[in-house]
Amino acid sequence: MKHVAVLMGGWSAEREVSLRSGKACADALERIGYRVSRVDVDREVAATLRALKPEVAFNVLHGRPGEDGTLQGMLEILGIPYSHSGVLASALAMQKDIAKTVLAAARVPVPGGVVATRAEAAKRHLLPLPYVVKPVAEGSSVGVFIVREDHKHPPQELTRSDWAFGERVLVEPYIPGKELTCAVMGNKALGVIEIVPAVKFYDYEAKYAPGGSKHLLPAPIATAIYGEIQRLALAAHHALGCRGVTRADFRYDDNRSGAEGIVCLEVNTQPGMTETSLVPEMAQHAGITFDELVRWMVEDASLDR
Repeated sequence: MKHVAVLMGGWSAEREVSLRSGKACADALERIGYRVSRVDVDREVAATLRALKPEVAFNVLHGRPGEDGTLQGMLEILGIPYSHSGVLASALAMQKDIAKTVLAAARVPVPGGVVATRAEAAKRHLLPLPYVVKPVAEGSSVGVFIVREDHKHPPQELTRSDWAFGERVLVEPYIPGKELTCAVMGNKALGVIEIVPAVKFYDYEAKYAPGGSKHLLPAPIATAIYGEIQRLALAAHHALGCRGVTRADFRYDDNRSGAEGIVCLEVNTQPGMTETSLVPEMAQHAGITFDELVRWMVEDASLDR
């Protein structure tokens, strides 16, 4: 069996979730019979991998450097085949403002809005209320604010000296309605989940704490809308040049007629793989066990992705 290095941890805001994703995947790969090295990624990761000489790198990092093309470029240089998307697709999907431009060109509906510095976004309302402020390049709802009608001022947290999410933010209209998500595995869209948060906003805690949200699978929406979400998830995956497994997140305003209410918020090139994560749940629904899913991801690994 192949020697697989499971890359996890890192130093992004999503480190803890990555460690949990990594443990779940490494445990599964050992169960199947792969030889597994668990690597908590630090700045010396290139030297670590040179010493380990794995045949495949299973990338379970979330955020930077694992999701933005940086790690992918290093693996290309080291000549180690790896899972998930390649250098360009990873960098592109992580940069939400540019990803929106590419998706819109591929006729995947995206929210409007503006890019601003965090100082500008903190100074005055840049859009009519309600609206959303989010970092241009973070995942897992890290650093996201929903500015509602009763907020006289923009979020002042944006001015904090310890703000760690970059100088540029996206300011987008708040889109009411259902929170939907759909995974793509290779060239196939899996099922569509509706996420019903147990809290007001489906934030980092709601995503990863058991009971923080309810997942309805299949999503209780019209068949035509269900199929359109699957089609758009696949279209977004291809438009950004993604490989392996991705997950596209949507809002669906069912007060609008037909598919007009569908908006694609983002594509995650390194979706969570924990016990409460969405992709394993969608795979299970499609008859693919967690072990089969991670095996597929290892066997799908390559260079020049």
